[in-house]
Formats: sequence, structure tokens, C-alpha cells
Amino acid sequence: MTSIFAGKTIAVTLGGTAAERSISLESGENVARVLEQAGAQVLRIDPADSGWFERLGEASFVFNLLHGPGGEDGTVQGVFEMMRLPYSGSGVLGSALTMDKIRTKLLWQGAGLPTPRFVSLSAETDWSAVIADLGTAFVKPALEGSSLGMTKVSDAEGLRMAYQGAVVYGGGVLAEQFIAGAEYTVAILGDRALPSIHIAVPGDFYDFDAKYLSEETRFTCPSGLSPAEEAELAALALGAFRLTGCRVWGRVDLMRDHSGSWQLLEVNTVPGMTSHSLVPMAARAADLSLLEVLTEIFHFSEGRSGEG
Repeated sequence: MTSIFAGKTIAVTLGGTAAERSISLESGENVARVLEQAGAQVLRIDPADSGWFERLGEASFVFNLLHGPGGEDGTVQGVFEMMRLPYSGSGVLGSALTMDKIRTKLLWQGAGLPTPRFVSLSAETDWSAVIADLGTAFVKPALEGSSLGMTKVSDAEGLRMAYQGAVVYGGGVLAEQFIAGAEYTVAILGDRALPSIHIAVPGDFYDFDAKYLSEETRFTCPSGLSPAEEAELAALALGAFRLTGCRVWGRVDLMRDHSGSWQLLEVNTVPGMTSHSLVPMAARAADLSLLEVLTEIFHFSEGRSGEG
């Protein structure tokens, strides 16, 4: 059967200038190779290179694999919108909102969805008061991904130092209450959730090393939940994803506390698509090849027009 990509000129945006550049290059190259095998003419476009904007005009569709600020925060989506160039994934609003962990959590809280309590931090924060309120907490830059700048703290001095380490990434910083329990992630594809993944890490939490470097991190997919638990988790992840204005594809990260309750952590609108990334892993558990995933993303992205 002939692929829908055969004969099309498809741009793949990859690399960029964010801290996740190396992962983006790998994700983009993996997608580009699959598209080429399906008969597409692929333009690999790196915004770190001069002339990248002009090259976009040669394409009929863009698969955006830029991770982090610039590629996942509505910026490049706005470029595509201005060019009237169809592209993969969430629009400007959903991308910008979910890139900001603080605003995402405020929206979830307002809608009554479960997410760990948090405090926005600044240089004037009363560090002791925050620890007294939250106890052990994770300090996170509000506008970064891949757990960059994230630190687990349990005392006032540790909180102050963690803030200083996180604020260099720009944007806000939050301290989120530590939830003891298992970590899960749910990939979203179109109007459904793919099988959930249980993540077991060797250290305290799923940090950058655990995600990309450690050989001890274990991923289980399907995750071993009962059918009823899987359905509950899928419904929560889909609802949280849609509430933020996201669409087409993405990934929702969650914790399950010791009481069995789910807690939403964040949304990734351009998850990793390397050969060992979590969305391809969930797709394989659903008997979907990467080409089939890209085909669905393409179909669900069609018809976008000025959604913002």
C-alpha cells in the first residue's frame, strides 16, 4: 500500500537552541528517516541555522520535533500559523499554556483536577514557611522540560539553593509538594490514550539522567494496571490534555500516591520520538508502528486553520 507521504515535501523541524537540543536532533532524525522510507522528500530544518525560515516555504506540512522553549511554547507554532503552513501537534494557545507548569496547574486546580500543591517562588520567598507548608518538595523551572533544573529539597536552605539553580533557566520557579508513589505517563494520539507506561527509577526521581543516560531506569508497558484502573487513568489524562487546549498528540505525566489516587504533573506537547522514547513505546504496545503514528498525527492535524 502506498503511504500518504509518498511524493510529499515534508519539513521536520529539529535541533533548535533550547537545552534539549540534542534530544530534539535525535527525535527529528528518527522521524525524518521513517518519512523518507515512506516516500517523502524530507527537509531537515534546524532553527539554529541561518535561512531556516525561508526553507519552510518549500514544504506542504511540518512535523515539529523541537523540544522545549521556542519549539514547544507556541513560538514556532505562531510562525507556522502566519505562513498558513499545516503542522503537527497543539496550536499556539495549548503549547504556550502547557509549557508553563504554574499556569497549567492553576487551570487544573480551578477545574478540580488532582495535581500536587505548589508555591510559586521568588527571591523574596520565605523559605522556611514554604517547607513548613509543603514538607519535602520538588523545585522546578516553570518553563523547562526533561526535568532540567529540578531538585528535591526538604529544608529551607536546600530550597533557597534549589531556587537559585532553577531561576537561571528563565521564567518562574515553583516548589511542588513531593508525592511518594509510582510514576506513570500516558501518550495521547488523536482522540484516545495509548497504553500507560510505569516508570521505575534508580534514584529519588525521574531526572534528566534517569530519562536519557541511566541504564537502570525501567519502563513497563502496558503498565500492569487493571482494565478499570487503566480506563480511569486514560480518562484523566485525556481530560487534562483537552482542558489545556492541547490536541493531536502529546504526553501526560502523573504520579500515583500510596492511597491509589492519581496526581497530574505536566503535559508534554512535543514528546521525544527517539527509538527509545516513551510515545513510540506506548505505540508498540498498541500494535502501532512509528509510520502509523505519524500517519495519524498527520490526519488529526489536517484542517487546522487559525486555531491559535
